[in-house]
Amino acid sequence: MEGMELCAVAVVILLFIAVLKQFGILEPISVEDTCDGDVELSAARHQPEGLEELQAHTKFTKKELQSLYRGFKNDCPSGHVDEETFTLIYAQFFPQGDSSAYAHFLFNAFDADGSGALCFEDFVVGLSVLLRGTAQEKLKWAFNLYDINKDGCITKEEMLEIMKSIYDMMGRCTLPAPRDSAPAEHVEQFFQKMDRNGDGVVTYEEFLETCQQDADIMSSMQIFENTI
Repeated sequence: MEGMELCAVAVVILLFIAVLKQFGILEPISVEDTCDGDVELSAARHQPEGLEELQAHTKFTKKELQSLYRGFKNDCPSGHVDEETFTLIYAQFFPQGDSSAYAHFLFNAFDADGSGALCFEDFVVGLSVLLRGTAQEKLKWAFNLYDINKDGCITKEEMLEIMKSIYDMMGRCTLPAPRDSAPAEHVEQFFQKMDRNGDGVVTYEEFLETCQQDADIMSSMQIFENTI
């Protein structure tokens, strides 16, 4: 758990990929993926925005988007994933703990429009950032996860909620068992490192500058760049 107080970008990416694989969304791109996918996308019951627009907003190729959409459509025929389903999937990956709180925060980070459901666009835009975004884009995404009320800064209360949710999710697999005070201690370490002007909140600028100066954080964000 050492260093958790800094930035769990790699954890976020790993868990998100696990969810996509559970849904069958991250399937190998088939050689049969051709421009017929345009017809498939436009004829779908819950079609995403046009391929060209998705290409413009992501770093995926046309074939990659077609392959991702096939997986999404096969496992999410309604075209949407609600928070309850999202939470149930996470529970399968962490049966030794309670992942519901962390799943809630992660779901909200992907649900950019606050609709209460994740559509294909939500998945693919988030995936593009986490797998192929710049370091700054990934850090911005992570900051948004921690900034629970989306007011542009992270408070100790928000960070404590996130830390508690991570410890709850890890459950009994953390050895030795963490002290009850461990989440609060990590929050204090986080703020000692991140809160550069000592005003009690961490701004995005402070978060970005501190993370960019940490070699471990920067290297962790490259782990999954060649996943698809």
